Amino acid sequence: MAEKSYTYLDYAASAPLRPCAMEAWVGYHEKPHAAANANSLHTLGRSAARDLEAAHRTLARCIGCGFRPNEVILTSGGTESNNLAVLGMAEGARRKSANRRSRVILSAIEHDSVLDVASILRSRGFEVVLAKPGRDGVVSAEEVERLADDATALVSVMAANNETGVIQPTAKVIEAAHSAGALAHVDAVQAFGRIDLDCSGADAISVAAHKIGGPLGVGALAMRTRCPFEAQALGGGQEMGRRPGTQDVAGAVAFAAAAEQVCRELPSVRPQVEALANHVYERLCAADTGIIPTTVAHVDQTRLPGMVSVMVPSMDSESLVLKLDDAGFEVSAGSACSSGSLDPSHVLSAMGIARDQALGSLRVSFDERVTPGELDAFCDALLAIVASH
Repeated sequence: MAEKSYTYLDYAASAPLRPCAMEAWVGYHEKPHAAANANSLHTLGRSAARDLEAAHRTLARCIGCGFRPNEVILTSGGTESNNLAVLGMAEGARRKSANRRSRVILSAIEHDSVLDVASILRSRGFEVVLAKPGRDGVVSAEEVERLADDATALVSVMAANNETGVIQPTAKVIEAAHSAGALAHVDAVQAFGRIDLDCSGADAISVAAHKIGGPLGVGALAMRTRCPFEAQALGGGQEMGRRPGTQDVAGAVAFAAAAEQVCRELPSVRPQVEALANHVYERLCAADTGIIPTTVAHVDQTRLPGMVSVMVPSMDSESLVLKLDDAGFEVSAGSACSSGSLDPSHVLSAMGIARDQALGSLRVSFDERVTPGELDAFCDALLAIVASH
């Protein structure tokens, strides 16, 4: 019996490895210094360090926003980068202010790797407040200004939401944070490589390799040297002492290769993928399909290009995901990190979307490697599933 084929449409959870990243990873392991610790003083260690430094340079250039190579801290992924930024920066700002600044503002639509840190912050004596979005999924700078005061240590907001694809006004939010004397962190894990980052004033930015076709288990936190920060792990001086531990040089090299490709090709790829997403919206959200968009049925400069976010009020997400899986299409219900939960998405709830609608949410995500034919076949399958319910 032939093995069943699947069309993978969950790139926002993790994108397929790009050939350039695979070639870089394999190529590194073929080098004489592949097994060497990049912190060793011997010849092979210094060779590994040079490759590591090259990866730092490439990642700094791709992240942009004025970050220097020595300000790029390698991590195990987006979750660690966000944990490290929120905890470390909040502690650093409080210490620098002689404990005057103990308020942290997080947007209510952040990824769990940011929101789940709130309980730890509170246990350490911080006040944590949430900035709410509008029904359009946007957390406004005005909302941040309303909450920020001279006791605020840190404001953390994502560049683009990982469930709806709505791009946030990061430049204005950063300005509002700095106007209150607070630090500003941007979770760009979902946005990096898909849009140009509007975060030049950010004190720190989180990114991850596997979202853009790099390897799993590799991420980075770009953080200004001047940024007050308390390390959250101990045991070595690697990554400027901010994230100790022997670095995964092969992973960093592969991440850099993927980042270089997606950033170079972004001007031509973004409109191409936007067109694909708009075609999906046109088919799914036409009149009388029983499918509605979470915000608007259109992708433009205010949305991530390869993300379609819809709801089927007559069905629940779990049933939809499993029926689509049976039909050979792999999608998710909002954030893959929250899969298995029977509660509505915290993102959609924060936007004021009714529970019965939010429970039927679907996220379809892809990049230029998915074909129009594959997307049409997916639309046919989903429309048939909803029509037969």
